[in-house]
Amino acid sequence: MNLTKNMYAKDAEKKSILHSASWKVRHRIMRIWRVVLLGLFFALIPFIAQGAEMGKFRYEDFKNPERCRTCHKEIYQEWRQSLMSQSFTHHWDDVEYFKLALPHALKLDKVAEVKGGCIACHAPLAFLTGDIPPKTPAAGTRANEGVSCEICHSITGSTEKEPFNFSYTIKPGKIKFGPRKDGRSSFHGVEYSEFIRSPELCATCHDEQSPYGAWVKETYREWKDSPYAREGTACQDCHMYRAPGKAARGGKHRSDVAHHAFHGAHFPDKMNGAVDIALYADVKQVSPGSSVNVRAELFNGKVGHYIPSGSCEERMLWLEMTAIDAKGKTYSLTLNKKGFKGEEYTISDGKVSAYQAMGEIMGVKEFGGVKRDGNIPDGVRIFRRPFFDPKDRMTICQWYTAENSIVDYRIGPRETKVETYTWDILQNMSPGPVKITATLCYSLVPSSVGEFLELMPSEYAVVKVNTAALDIEVIK
Repeated sequence: MNLTKNMYAKDAEKKSILHSASWKVRHRIMRIWRVVLLGLFFALIPFIAQGAEMGKFRYEDFKNPERCRTCHKEIYQEWRQSLMSQSFTHHWDDVEYFKLALPHALKLDKVAEVKGGCIACHAPLAFLTGDIPPKTPAAGTRANEGVSCEICHSITGSTEKEPFNFSYTIKPGKIKFGPRKDGRSSFHGVEYSEFIRSPELCATCHDEQSPYGAWVKETYREWKDSPYAREGTACQDCHMYRAPGKAARGGKHRSDVAHHAFHGAHFPDKMNGAVDIALYADVKQVSPGSSVNVRAELFNGKVGHYIPSGSCEERMLWLEMTAIDAKGKTYSLTLNKKGFKGEEYTISDGKVSAYQAMGEIMGVKEFGGVKRDGNIPDGVRIFRRPFFDPKDRMTICQWYTAENSIVDYRIGPRETKVETYTWDILQNMSPGPVKITATLCYSLVPSSVGEFLELMPSEYAVVKVNTAALDIEVIK
């Protein structure tokens, strides 16, 4: 309206024609402006960014990955074995959605949107076509394609500067978006995309806020605040390693073809050695009845975000410290507490129960939860960020997370965590060599949760991330 006044102001008292004209004249002018503005709106529609929209497309708008396999054989093989292709069919994701998230969304209005929200990233074809909720993986629908070739190579950008919560914009069709300016194909068009090369592509699904406003996934934001981002190392540099080869049959031989394995925490070989461990003792020889102080230094020098990251409400990373004397007897070293706020959540305790929301959602009467820390030994350090539901209970239901800022004791990029231990040598310990060993272990979910939900044992198997050892001697 200010623009209209400026255009039509004439009288000495700076009264506009809109204010002095008759009602009919004003009405006629406003009708003209509405036509002009509507015309501009519809002309600009193609340039107005919109996030992923449920039900906007048909399954037929997206090619099956088998079609891509014809020309991209090796890339297809890598993708097929990756978690991207299994984002919907993977056993834990299947159980988490159909046993927990979906029933909860149908019971509680506050979390109702996760019925579709989970699927927007785990089975985007189902979300984009309105197939919500999709049938289970056993039904064999196209939801099973997970994050397929057509999804990533049809994404055009995001509605958010720092993307999260499936804020991707997508344009399926004959044009495929890729990282090469000289890409060519006889089957489809190729258009260069800066976005597909960027960490922001990953952020559209790997960063997430719960319905309660808590950041429950922040892998992109963790990376962005890290030295790796400042140095120009992107997500794709670590999770899509490059090697010489051809991206497609008949394509150019290149020195840096990106491989589509997307190795992450679900692959033990990616976890092996991810954190370095160094051990130090204050003495080399110790007498029965005295004590030895041991320092363990854990350095995250290989991971560009926190470890654990992603769904860290489920992840378990812990350090076991043991000693074996000359006769083969094993001892556990006592962790020295640091006294920071929330430290009790970072020290294992087999008497503490948690995750009661699982039973409530599943209709288990008088469910008191399961062991918070699974089957790991008592008194060991856990590197975790606990999540809490609206009833102040620890939860693995990230969509039900109201608070997760009480303590974050994970290991950041290029951060060193130092843990100290005091070991009192028994009076009757046999003299001889003693080996002190630090073992850093990892599991995708607490074993107690895996057992309760009847997951495959591989879903909560213990993975050894790294070990270190030192020798001391007990002398008389």
